Amino acid sequence: MLKIRLSRGGTKKRPVYKVVVADSRRARDGRFIEKVGFFNPLLPKDKKERVGLEAERIKYWLGEGAQPTTRVARILGENNLITMPVNGSNPLKAVPKKERKKEGDEAPKADAPKEEAPKADAPKADAPKEEAPKAEAAPKAEAPKAEAAPKEEAK
Repeated sequence: MLKIRLSRGGTKKRPVYKVVVADSRRARDGRFIEKVGFFNPLLPKDKKERVGLEAERIKYWLGEGAQPTTRVARILGENNLITMPVNGSNPLKAVPKKERKKEGDEAPKADAPKEEAPKADAPKADAPKEEAPKAEAAPKAEAPKAEAAPKEEAK
């Protein structure tokens, strides 16, 4: 099966990619059939030198059945060679981590009504347990007040 994919080049931490047509069984940077473009992710998106594609050759290989990888499909979509692919199915990836935690707290609330129906008997058993600690907490609160009063009288 033919793939249109990126082949990495450049130095350590300074990648430059070739857009190549290759057999899917070959290694990422291994043998390829034809180089049809380049991609430099370090340049700003508005620079013309960031992406260079041979449109006619890419259309030819797409016609021959070559499948672009997801990243190459986005590059081709941005350059109007194919229709822009739909976004991935991970909506939380674009949300900042702080907001992810908030959404995570909301998710159990949405599930809570489903859980409450089977646990109709459980809250009845939990209710006396909740009242007992409240009763214990009240005498502890009264004891410090009683100790505070004699100290004030001594002064």
